[in-house]
Order: sequence, then C-alpha cells, then structure tokens
Amino acid sequence: MLNSLTPQRAAYLVFAVAVATIIGAWIFEYLGYLPCELCLMQRWAYYGGIPLALLVALLAPRQPGLASAGLFLLAILWLGSMVFGAYHAGVEWKWWPGPSTCGNQAGFSGGLPDLSAPVILCDTPAIRILGLSLAGWNAVISLGLVLVALAGLRRQGSSSVSQ
Repeated sequence: MLNSLTPQRAAYLVFAVAVATIIGAWIFEYLGYLPCELCLMQRWAYYGGIPLALLVALLAPRQPGLASAGLFLLAILWLGSMVFGAYHAGVEWKWWPGPSTCGNQAGFSGGLPDLSAPVILCDTPAIRILGLSLAGWNAVISLGLVLVALAGLRRQGSSSVSQ
C-alpha cells in the first residue's frame, strides 16, 4: 500500500492521521486524563506538522520540488516526535530519569508549589492502552507517519525519473 502513495496522497494521509491523533489526545484530556509537561511538548510536532502536511498536499501537484522538501521535513519532524515519545515512554517505565520538573519531587525544588494546580507527573502514565501509554502510542504513530512521508518522497523521486 505504501508503495502506491503519491506525494499528495502521502501528505493528505499524514495530515489526516495527525489530526485524528491530536483530536484523540484532546478527547482523553477532556475525559480527565490530564497531560504532563512532556505530553504537552509532544504535541508541538502535531501543531507544526498538521499545517505543513496540508500545505504539502495542496502544493504537490504544481510544485513537486517543494512537495519533496516538505515530505522530507515531515519525515524529520515525525522522526523527532517518535524519539521524544519513546523517551517519555521510557521515563514512564522508569528505564531512565526524566526532567527534574517531572518526577515525584516536581514543584518542590523552586520554593512552594502551586497548591491550586493539579500535579501531573511525567513518570506516571495517565492510562495504558494495550500495554502502551499515550507517549508510547505517540512513538508508534509517529513512526508510521515517518514511513508514510518517506513512501511519498520515494514515489516523488521515482515518478520524476520515469517522466
């Protein structure tokens, strides 16, 4: 299936999956699964990648060079998102320490904590689905988006050679 993706379809697929993923995160937040500091930072890739993917999809038929550059940027963006999601999942599994602001002592190193704000720890997953936390699922979804962007980029390269 990935071999048949045109650059435009790849960009639209990245756009659609990214939109569905961030909406899913917002729904979980609405349902009471509050995001930690690392969770919120993981969303940056979506806030940048969604408009970029849409722009690439709209430009792909008329500007193949820009579409290639955009797909490459999307692949790099989602690769970074995958690494960051895996890092956060590792913090949740206690494989390595997270930032000092995210652990059990969060908020106590800089004076008195804000007692009116809920404490959301980065090293404790809010929910696990099929054994993976939302950070773990972000890593999996981001890897899929890397593969889709690269498939569209590969198709762009092969279609320009055959013409």
